[in-house]
Amino acid sequence: MADKLKLEMVTPYKRLLSEEVDELTAPGFVGELGILPGHTPLLTTLKVGELSYKKDNEQFHVAVNWGYLEVEDDTVTVLVDTAEKSDEIDFARAKAALDRAEDALKSLPLEDKKHIIMEAALQRALIRIQVAGKKGH
Repeated sequence: MADKLKLEMVTPYKRLLSEEVDELTAPGFVGELGILPGHTPLLTTLKVGELSYKKDNEQFHVAVNWGYLEVEDDTVTVLVDTAEKSDEIDFARAKAALDRAEDALKSLPLEDKKHIIMEAALQRALIRIQVAGKKGH
């Protein structure tokens, strides 16, 4: 059994991470997942949330959008629509997105299709703000 995991995080636009980590926690669709070296093979869906990982006793945080996580042979592959490391998130932009989503939700009736879209935008903005607040690990 290895003592590290190989973490590969990819979006449609770029490879965000490719490094050895000690452990990670991901926002699974049915609950938070903890992954350690030696984990059994797994394929699952991810929801909007915070993915965190530990490397050499330092904690790192990433805001992720919907996607998939696969564990096989101590390699964790994360395929997500978008992902932003905590130190890359522009807090002001995230706050502006939150304000726009809140304003839109106030004026949209629940049955409007745009309501669901704005709820998702609100959720993404909240996660980005939460993760941005963890800069400096």
